Amino acid sequence: MKPEDKIKQLREELHRHNYLYYVLDKPEISDYDFDQKLKQLQELEEKHPEFYDENSPTLRVGGAVTKNFATVVHEHRMYSLDNSYSKEDLENWEKRIRKQVDGEVNYTCELKFDGASISLTYEKGEFKQAVTRGDGFKGDDVTNNVRTIRSVPLKLKGDYPEKFEIRGEIVLPYEGFAHLNAARVEAGEEPYANPRNTASGSLKLQDSAEVARRPLDCLLYNVVGNNHGIETQYESLQKAREWGFKVPEEAKLAKSLKEVLDFVNFWDTHRHDLPYETDGVVVKVNSLHQQEELGYTSKSPRWAMAYKFKAEQVSTHLNKISYQVGRTGAITPVANLEPVQLGGTTVKRASLHNADQIEKLDIREGDEVYVEKGGEIIPKIIGVDFTKRDPKSKPTEYITNCPECDTPLVRNEGEAQHYCPNFNGCPPQIIGRIQHFISRKAMDIEGLGGETVALLVNEGLIGNYADLYELKKEQILPLERMAEKSAENLITGIENSKQITFDRVLFALGIRYVGETVARKLAKHFKSIDNLMAASQEELEAIDEIGTRIAESVVEFFASKENVENVKRLKGYGLQLEISAEKLANQTNKLEGQTFVVSGVFEMSRNDLKKLIEDNGGKVSGSISSKTNYVVAGENMGPSKLAKAESLSIPIIDEKEFLKMLK
Repeated sequence: MKPEDKIKQLREELHRHNYLYYVLDKPEISDYDFDQKLKQLQELEEKHPEFYDENSPTLRVGGAVTKNFATVVHEHRMYSLDNSYSKEDLENWEKRIRKQVDGEVNYTCELKFDGASISLTYEKGEFKQAVTRGDGFKGDDVTNNVRTIRSVPLKLKGDYPEKFEIRGEIVLPYEGFAHLNAARVEAGEEPYANPRNTASGSLKLQDSAEVARRPLDCLLYNVVGNNHGIETQYESLQKAREWGFKVPEEAKLAKSLKEVLDFVNFWDTHRHDLPYETDGVVVKVNSLHQQEELGYTSKSPRWAMAYKFKAEQVSTHLNKISYQVGRTGAITPVANLEPVQLGGTTVKRASLHNADQIEKLDIREGDEVYVEKGGEIIPKIIGVDFTKRDPKSKPTEYITNCPECDTPLVRNEGEAQHYCPNFNGCPPQIIGRIQHFISRKAMDIEGLGGETVALLVNEGLIGNYADLYELKKEQILPLERMAEKSAENLITGIENSKQITFDRVLFALGIRYVGETVARKLAKHFKSIDNLMAASQEELEAIDEIGTRIAESVVEFFASKENVENVKRLKGYGLQLEISAEKLANQTNKLEGQTFVVSGVFEMSRNDLKKLIEDNGGKVSGSISSKTNYVVAGENMGPSKLAKAESLSIPIIDEKEFLKMLK
């Protein structure tokens, strides 16, 4: 047999045996025989480098070193999920769904595994790229490391699409975690805290050979993209299994909320029998067509909900209450606890939220308190063991002055939190605002992290975010841990941030209550920072979904001379403080004041249709009401939506008629 043919044969055999062992758990040959075939392939590949294949089974052992993980923009955003903690939460979610979609609604129930989210890309049946979730818009390229995970197929089988993405979770099974920690203890090293953090940290190891030595697993659950010929979520899971992916078998199709709750109750009891960590159930509307109808909020899909199992609870001693100052001046009381194990991690601190919460629970220093992880992520105090309270204990007196700058605190009527009003002179507020400014969803300044920001402020090199654009390499080189290359990267990152779009710059300014969604809305309405700064409270409140609280906050922000001066400086440095002429050219006010409901299947994608409406001044609504001006109807429009539109005498137009409105 020719070397090329023998190499090809061995690769196909090893891919098959790898799939049988790591995905199906049904090996047909011994580990020894597998290793012998792998060794034979390695020898042939070394003799014939002209037959190199990036997805050869021999590359599973790793060896590639990645010093800097490249940032990759997700072609399809990776959203987070809304959480629910009770039957009532799920019932309310189902009611919202039934208001927006027609016909029978089925659900796919899947276990929510606790690991590191990953997006895998395949082209022509071959593994091409693995990207971490990151901030949902972009993540890190960890392809070399993920290639070493045995349950990730390098070549697919069956009727897979030409190109697609599939999402899942990188996990570390309990058994593998225990072996990993046993080896570390034997070597005199600290054991890892929990499987989830270890799995996540493994993806960012520089040496892929080290990743290959860790018993990581990859569980897939979501095929992403269009035109795959798949109609439902449940069908997509079946297809993914056929193509060679490891898809958890526990997933179930539910025809009613009762069946969903039966699934939840069963796994709340039996989850500890699983080989992996799981912290809940993900419930998804099964029909992909209905998913498209429901769409997304700014943060999560409306068609999916994560039900979190009840959090673990422990008791420990509260040593001291300290106070933190946030970037907006908000004061957060923090409980400093006697260290305690909770959900696989050591908990030393927990948020006490505000003065009202402390008073409500009567929390005092020296108390024995009950701690749980809210959604198994953020530790919180849920009560006090009064039987162990010291009789001499005194109620907690909330601080009256800022712990950082000693300015008297204020508390606005109707608000739970106290604030330090020293906006431009309180160090944590200054540092926090700049850290927010440089963050991923804002200016995304590469080479500049939170610790470096604090260092720059403490060294007197910057006092606000506008000062960043005057920094010179010579100024930052003497700083601790700042080498020539890292100083160059920082200056380059600051310069590159001048290309960030207006809505993200507006979000980066850190105006209270102006998050990503509000910033996009304000940028789109006012077109430039000058128009926004000149707007009155009444003009702001006239904008759809902008309430009094947001309007007051925007007016107050631009009433500050320091803030206006910083904005002028940012404009002078070349930041994008207006919508570009190119983008404006594609926007009109032709549909201003008109509300559209989009229902059915169209020639263009539903998202493109919605964007056209919004780009031309219209508003898209998910449900029909008396305020709806038009229903844009495609094929398979739901009969109940059609009936409701007709009963309210709302004009129903098709895609072509809608496009005529824009001409």
